[in-house]
Amino acid sequence: MDENQIILVDKPAGISSFGVVAKVRANLRETFGHKIKVGHTGTLDPFATGLLILLTGKMTKKSNEFLKLDKVYEAELKLGYVSSTGDPEGDIQEYPYRGLPEAAAEDERPSPVKTGARDATPIRHTLESTIGSFIGEIEQTPPKFSAIKINGQRAYKLARKGTDFEIPSRKVKIYDIEILDYHYPELKIRCHVSSGTYIRTLAEDIGKKLGTGAYLTALRRIKIGDYDVKDAKKML
Repeated sequence: MDENQIILVDKPAGISSFGVVAKVRANLRETFGHKIKVGHTGTLDPFATGLLILLTGKMTKKSNEFLKLDKVYEAELKLGYVSSTGDPEGDIQEYPYRGLPEAAAEDERPSPVKTGARDATPIRHTLESTIGSFIGEIEQTPPKFSAIKINGQRAYKLARKGTDFEIPSRKVKIYDIEILDYHYPELKIRCHVSSGTYIRTLAEDIGKKLGTGAYLTALRRIKIGDYDVKDAKKML
């Protein structure tokens, strides 16, 4: 067994990416009898699952090559609500109706949010048109609950303290978004995106444009470049 490896891990929900690194590091130390350097090539939030690429030993020097790779995700969104963190770990609130989406078709089996104005359920055509508007190069502002560093501190740590700060927007590329399933308020999509794209932010932005609000209820990373989660090891 080589000390210098590329290790593909299928991360389960409920553990941080750093927690995965720590477990792999401990396993390698037990195997080799001494400490082995281990690094990740892009984190996943604790609630998210899927592909993590870990590098060990001398391979850690190649981390930047992996960080730049495109990614594919499967994401589940809940429309009609928003989360303070953009995911199920935040404070969930009903979103006030602000858009003018068309009324839902009868065959779409809607379960509409009551808004006080009228049914805010977008029909399939409205949904497809809205999602399609995000394909291409777009400006995206990363979430405050993220691992981005602001003046040397992680953004999520500042956010938890209630510190007021701004994160500059960045250009990212959305290559494709496919609707896998839609029964309001549940929406499932597959996204092929450039490195640096936040799916939580994409979900929130889709919800804002629909006028319904949205947050991620589940997220799974399927691919990083040509690396596929089907080839990854399950966490024990």
